[in-house]
Amino acid sequence: MHPNLVVEVPKWALQVLNNLCDIERKLSIHGDPGNAKRNVERIKEVFEDQKLFYEDPIGEKFSETRTDIEASITGSGTENLVVVEVIKPIIRAGDETFSKVVQKGIVIVESKSQGGE
Repeated sequence: MHPNLVVEVPKWALQVLNNLCDIERKLSIHGDPGNAKRNVERIKEVFEDQKLFYEDPIGEKFSETRTDIEASITGSGTENLVVVEVIKPIIRAGDETFSKVVQKGIVIVESKSQGGE
């Protein structure tokens, strides 16, 4: 993929990937007694075949130099910021080696020292 190439992704694909990420997160929190995670993985594979995938940045460090997420800061501290909530995941076009952000992640960050390590 050429770095200057404009990648247009249909809105429906972004909506499906956003919801898929949300489903995956809920399954990890609430458990998966019906083995729905397997279906989620299959859907993700279909999108990966089309060179689309998402990243859930929950728990990652945040700095102002990150260009792949837009963050809102909660709490009063601004040091050692960590992603504590993901509203929308980062959606990329390409593969794990080289990709382009087609949707910035929208997250809430909090000072690690405030969040209680």
